[in-house]
Amino acid sequence: MSTRPIGDHALLSDCRSAALVTSDGSVDWLCFPRFDSPAVFARLLDEDAGHWSIRPAGPAEATRRYLEDSLVLETTFRNQDGTVVLLDALALGGRERGHSLGASSPGVLLREVTCVEGSVPLEMTYAPRPEFGLVHPLMEPVRGGLVARGGAHVLTLSAPVDLTVSDSTARAAVTLRAGQRLCLALQASWGWAPEPPRRHPWRVHRRLKDTVAGWRSWSRLHTGYRGPWQEQVGQSGRVLRALTFSPTGAIVAAATTSLPESVGGERNWDYRYTWIRDTSFTLQALATATCELEEASFFSFLARAAATELDRGVDLQIMYGVGGERDLSERLLPHLDGWRGSAPVRVGNDAWRQRQIDVYGELLDAAWQLYGDAGRLDRLTRSFLVGVAETAARRWQEPDQSLWEVRGPSRHYVHSKLMCWVALDRAVALAPTLGATGRVAEWERTRERIRAEILARGWSERVGAFTQTFETDDLDASVLMMPLVGFLPGDDPRVRATVEAVAAHLTDARGLVHRYHSADGLPGGEGTFLLCTFWLAHALALAGRGGPARKAFETAASYANDVGLLAEEVDSVTGEPIGNFPQAFSHIGLINAARAIRDTGG
Repeated sequence: MSTRPIGDHALLSDCRSAALVTSDGSVDWLCFPRFDSPAVFARLLDEDAGHWSIRPAGPAEATRRYLEDSLVLETTFRNQDGTVVLLDALALGGRERGHSLGASSPGVLLREVTCVEGSVPLEMTYAPRPEFGLVHPLMEPVRGGLVARGGAHVLTLSAPVDLTVSDSTARAAVTLRAGQRLCLALQASWGWAPEPPRRHPWRVHRRLKDTVAGWRSWSRLHTGYRGPWQEQVGQSGRVLRALTFSPTGAIVAAATTSLPESVGGERNWDYRYTWIRDTSFTLQALATATCELEEASFFSFLARAAATELDRGVDLQIMYGVGGERDLSERLLPHLDGWRGSAPVRVGNDAWRQRQIDVYGELLDAAWQLYGDAGRLDRLTRSFLVGVAETAARRWQEPDQSLWEVRGPSRHYVHSKLMCWVALDRAVALAPTLGATGRVAEWERTRERIRAEILARGWSERVGAFTQTFETDDLDASVLMMPLVGFLPGDDPRVRATVEAVAAHLTDARGLVHRYHSADGLPGGEGTFLLCTFWLAHALALAGRGGPARKAFETAASYANDVGLLAEEVDSVTGEPIGNFPQAFSHIGLINAARAIRDTGG
């Protein structure tokens, strides 16, 4: 089984697909040509599921960073004989700049090793295992590299070194001396397409430089945030861009599947899809990072993907594939052991079948953020958004599975009702833009009914806080959203009491927040959620409690790894990152909380 810590990985992206690289130079995760494609390297989930490592032979000290304002990874290895620098990147299209990142589809992994002092012997192991390790390809050495055939793709490795091949694995040993450079590239092509040419070393070097320039050009356009934690906000903005499928504007929740919510547990889900529930907070984060075009692209993708005739009684689907696909049926990969034995490994996500009535609020809140100032919407989008509001007004009294996608019985979740209130509140504000001023009076009446129900049935006198579901005493961190969406002001006594209750009863000894402690229909437990801790910081800032807000923020942010990436959760026992990685929602929470603390003078 794979035992490498989740936080030991760094992300590479070409804004279409993603790779994860360990601190000792091994690519242990790579999906071509899309984020949700079957993995070519999946050692992250099973030791025998493929990897590509380059490292010094023998012990070496390793340090790493991203080159400034980019997602090109630099790993420096030092041993007693000398120093080498490894650069890794997923290539951007040639001369792509600014908002065009990922506009073309190069699908090339670039690796360059340079000896900067002394003499360092290197060893390389290349073991591609397409389709999550099911395929052990046939390998053929060719001039300038190696071709691997098997399954749907042909993998072409450009490597100007002598390779030995055995059991679908290629190995090489080479010594670099000061000033010498080794350039390598891996490209995937369809099995029926012409083979791509091997890439000469100077072309690899040039593409690396061009990819650095591409990322830096994008970063220069997104430097609008000024305030505390500016570097972390900037890095989080790049992570969101890296998790964007550029052809459509979809943003995946994470780059991975089946990294567990507890070590050895079975809460292992595929997060390589796009969720409506993330929409409004994603747009806030993109606005903070001045990503206006990304905001519009993301909303347009969701509006297209979600568009349907809601008056037929169907639910609004909660999630989509990066191309807008709806059927995300879940299946198991029993041949994989899972990270640290955390099985099963899943691809697909059956949460797409769930009812979550909160999504109406997230979608309309996003539309309000983008088009609330008399922005222009096409006729079909206006009609669809009116249908979203009408459906929220009609279905808000129904139980659902909540934003946490509980796999137990449907219940009346307070957060779901809250977001139906948001749906109608934003629909009222958008009515002139939607051409729906005639519906305002009815929407306002239903909005006030929802508000009254939440205040009466969502509040527990015994607990002294708003709770997870109507007329219960269970706490849930999602109620921290009340001041964040404007349902109640941050300094309302009931909000303050709820914030204190969450801090007292859902926070662990490290200061990190659990989602809830109630039963959810699944065995085992889970770690603390970084998003929920950022929500706590955000709510504290809105309550005028700047000191505790900063403390909560810095506690959550301290769990970023050495290159600034955040996982979904933190193990309450060991303190190590767990869950899918890197997690978009964690980085979204960081950006939004930083802005809130800045804007409230915290």
